Amino acid sequence: MKMLLTQIKNTMMLALFISATSLFAQETPNQSYDLGAKINEMTLTVGGVLVVATNDGLAGIRPDQSQPVFTFNNFGKLKPEETEFIPGSPYIVVSQGATSKFAGIAKTKRAVIDYMQGKVIFNSDDDSWNQIYTCDVVLPQNKLIVSGIQKIGTKAEKVTPKVAVYDLNSSKLDYSFFLDKPGRVGVAKNFSVTGRPLLLKEFLIIPTAQGLIAKSHTGEELWQNKIKNVSWLVADETEKEIYGFETTTNGKNTRIHKIGTSGQELWEDDRKVKGIVSKFEILPQGLAVVSNVAGGDGAFAAKSESKITMFSAATGEDLWDKAPKTKGYVQHFYIMEDGILFGIYSGGINKISFNGETLFKKPLKTGENIMMMAHTPQGLIYITGEDANIVNLETGDEIWGKPLKYKNSASVASTYDAANERYLIAAGDVLYAIDANSGDVTELSKIKFEEKESPNTMEVRNGNIFLSSSQNVMSLESNGSEKYHGYYKSPGKSGFMKVVGGVVAAASLVATASTAYAAGMNNNGIGINNLRNYNDYGKEAKRASDMFASIAGASFDMMSQRFKASAATENAQFILTKLDSGVGLVKVNKDSGKIEKEILLKDKKPEYKVDEYGGYLYYKANDKTIYAYDLKK
Repeated sequence: MKMLLTQIKNTMMLALFISATSLFAQETPNQSYDLGAKINEMTLTVGGVLVVATNDGLAGIRPDQSQPVFTFNNFGKLKPEETEFIPGSPYIVVSQGATSKFAGIAKTKRAVIDYMQGKVIFNSDDDSWNQIYTCDVVLPQNKLIVSGIQKIGTKAEKVTPKVAVYDLNSSKLDYSFFLDKPGRVGVAKNFSVTGRPLLLKEFLIIPTAQGLIAKSHTGEELWQNKIKNVSWLVADETEKEIYGFETTTNGKNTRIHKIGTSGQELWEDDRKVKGIVSKFEILPQGLAVVSNVAGGDGAFAAKSESKITMFSAATGEDLWDKAPKTKGYVQHFYIMEDGILFGIYSGGINKISFNGETLFKKPLKTGENIMMMAHTPQGLIYITGEDANIVNLETGDEIWGKPLKYKNSASVASTYDAANERYLIAAGDVLYAIDANSGDVTELSKIKFEEKESPNTMEVRNGNIFLSSSQNVMSLESNGSEKYHGYYKSPGKSGFMKVVGGVVAAASLVATASTAYAAGMNNNGIGINNLRNYNDYGKEAKRASDMFASIAGASFDMMSQRFKASAATENAQFILTKLDSGVGLVKVNKDSGKIEKEILLKDKKPEYKVDEYGGYLYYKANDKTIYAYDLKK
């Protein structure tokens, strides 16, 4: 009997040992990828595909496939600046070659890769292009517009600029045409493309060194004008009013032109704007323009500031007698029903009517770096690195008697606790609770995170308050008492890429104003300048899913499905730390604080990427090999 009990005990200990080994010392990856060349850089895309730059070119890894979803070695090793990830899309534009003497932005070779399906949609070598001037992805139409010189045709045709439109979904050529009659003297220089073409329902406008050219989708020329060197264009919803933007010769200012559907200039004279236009809104009341004037070391230098102007759409005349003073760089810009709300990076919030009248009694003073501006039932909440408050959106009056001030912190976490009708703000080492009705502030808890970290994420879970940073996780009860605190020592400060807490941010999913123009997405209802509701930021995945679903194509469908699923970080936090046997990644349950998984990485300074939404770890095992681990299991 004693022997039997001993055997049972030993068997149980062995089972526990095996279980612990499988849980905490898992080193076998779910997938292994030998890329056959030295790995230089890894980029985790919004679609969840890891794009790896090697000495041979590019490779794409999807963890549900045992082999790379694509390899692109046609152009050989690529510099970082030769690879462009088009925001809010599954596309990569690869550029390589010498600069053309006719077009400063030209490259000799271009390729477009769909990294979701692993398809090379366009390759200038394969499609007989000798010189590429421009290569632009246009969304939501899902088209590619290419301009340049082709290798094929007669001697005259081989030196005449041409434009081609490809369908990105089918990877087929829609149509192409020459910009001028082949053989005409000086045609290559005069008709080099200087900016991004504008694709409309009925025709295409191409900006050239000679002027704007409009062609039908069959290549028939509709009109030309003499507005030269335009860099980008935008149209209103009716596509009857078109605006062209030309950077002045010194590169410091912008000229705005208004063009009709027949190519005529609709303003008596173009409008010169000081600085480079960063935001342009076509509104019923006029044209709202934000331009940035750099001073010193760029937009955040002391002398840098943004100019806000409202022009008449009919005449181009300035509608405001006196433009609002920004005294800094516009960090937030929102179109409201009654006017324009804006926040300045160096501090300050103001609101101005479409007629140019100040709507706030006086500009609201805030701390520097406004991290958040959002709607709440009580008014506009703002949070900076040093203060927070809620203000009346009509008058600018402070709802809380005085702003909540705290020690300047590079990281501030906040959320709304609906059950207790209070706002929770963690700044530095203090968690504040602010009564939503009275504005009364209490210090709910002192937070001591190791390694001098401050919380950068916070959420209310089952009545408890979860906080986290790179190396710390904590759960507090609703009264602020500690439920658990987990600290995982960082492996070292240099050479590490710490895991960023939380799901993929909305800003990385949906194009910002500056990238929207580049992606051709300014008119597709993304709502770039809509002020969102506070505590609505957990819905960014649905917004991304809806945006991708609105664009036709299998790859966009795949991206939409990715964000319909729950994030892998919904109930767990992934942390790189120093384990007993070396450096590794731990998966920590947010509710219990218990470790659910450990993956040992054998490097002291591992190179890795974590897909926090999909729940995968990509680890550079050696110079040529990537391991993929499923963190959800």
